[in-house]
Amino acid sequence: MQTVHSGRVLELFISVKGKDKEQRDEIFVDIQGVNGDKFYAKDENRSILIASDTSYTLAKESSIYPEYGALGENILIDINPYHLSKGDKIVIGEIELEITQNCTICNSLSKIDTKLPSILKSDRGIFSKALIHGRIKKGDSVKILR
Repeated sequence: MQTVHSGRVLELFISVKGKDKEQRDEIFVDIQGVNGDKFYAKDENRSILIASDTSYTLAKESSIYPEYGALGENILIDINPYHLSKGDKIVIGEIELEITQNCTICNSLSKIDTKLPSILKSDRGIFSKALIHGRIKKGDSVKILR
């Protein structure tokens, strides 16, 4: 496989029951998802959500200013992965992730702004699962493979 795009991890988050997303300097991922996340071991194909700062830029262009993490992502990167398809691979640091599906728009985005679901219809995020488990840290390299 060949690296076709590269970038960096900007932010990392976990979902904690009854709280907003918690920002982390590092997370540990395995086949069941992000350790400590409330969605851990719930659905292998929806276990790790990756978003791009492109989504936040699209929101800002429409005068909507969500904070990082508001889109529900576990991993925020500085390159756009939304062109990827099921089965494509992303390497973050030493971790290899496989794209499982596009993230669908949910009602939580309407709580931020009623226009946000239509703005991010195809650009909210992508779900992945870990093929190689381990730690992901802020600043780690991101490589999209083809």
